[in-house]
Amino acid sequence: MKRFLSLDRPLAVFDIESTGLNPHTDRIVELSVLRLEPDGSRTKRTWRLNPTVPIPAETTAIHGITDEMVASAPTFAEKAQEILDFFKGCDIGGFGLSKLDIPLIEEEFARCSMHFDSYGRRLFDALRVYHAREPRDLAAAMRFYCGEEHSCAHGAEADAEAALRVLEGEFEKYGDLPEDPDAFDRLFNTRDPAFLDREGRFKTVDGVATVNFGKKKGQKLDEIAMHDPSFLKWIVKGDFASDTKRIASEALERCQKRRADPAKPRVAEKHRNDAKRRGADTVPAGFEGFAAALEAALGSQPKQNKQGEAK
Repeated sequence: MKRFLSLDRPLAVFDIESTGLNPHTDRIVELSVLRLEPDGSRTKRTWRLNPTVPIPAETTAIHGITDEMVASAPTFAEKAQEILDFFKGCDIGGFGLSKLDIPLIEEEFARCSMHFDSYGRRLFDALRVYHAREPRDLAAAMRFYCGEEHSCAHGAEADAEAALRVLEGEFEKYGDLPEDPDAFDRLFNTRDPAFLDREGRFKTVDGVATVNFGKKKGQKLDEIAMHDPSFLKWIVKGDFASDTKRIASEALERCQKRRADPAKPRVAEKHRNDAKRRGADTVPAGFEGFAAALEAALGSQPKQNKQGEAK
């Protein structure tokens, strides 16, 4: 029999697919739990859920779940008690749970006024074991790809040389790595083309710059600058990347310029005022038709001659 934990209570190993990576604003679209009992028996449950918000196309490209596929599915709120009962009395396990899965499921239960107590459960995260036993630093990469010890670690020149050796070693080990620089970049540095900044805090939606995180997610950038500039000022002064701050600052500047410029009269009002100043008979040649249309729009009365007859 293979070695494993000597369970003294059930272990719920779970994974989540969601609408995105923000545990505070995104929603669960699929939850699968494998429950292991101390006697060795196992029970598996999977819930496909309607997140009640649109699933972004870039997220669908990862897990393959579309809005149409969950349109008739129950919501998390409708299944919350059933899910909580399945986790009852269990420790929890998975792979990389701490960053997204645990905080996201806690938020989902909180929206239902229910409590999922992760702190009261023991955590068995396979990713933590992996990182602890198989370090992913430069020295480990030198040993794995180059068969050498990196004896001068943390010296800038030695680290740079070691990084190049590792990259060369990776090309020797993996024959399918693309030699074309653009192809390599596309394969390992995936970027959403809609992102306006490096971290994707802002993105274009239907050609319009929008916020892509937090309480303002999905709102138009210029409208926020006009009606709630404090949010963008917080970004400018906060712990954000320089290009994120630049985009926020530029939006605030655009808003300030619009407010500083005197309100210009509308085109129709401008022509109306010009016509009044000139008099209809002084309209430049070639604009007679426009003058007539303008008079009609203004409800002007025909001019009369000295005898009171209409001209």
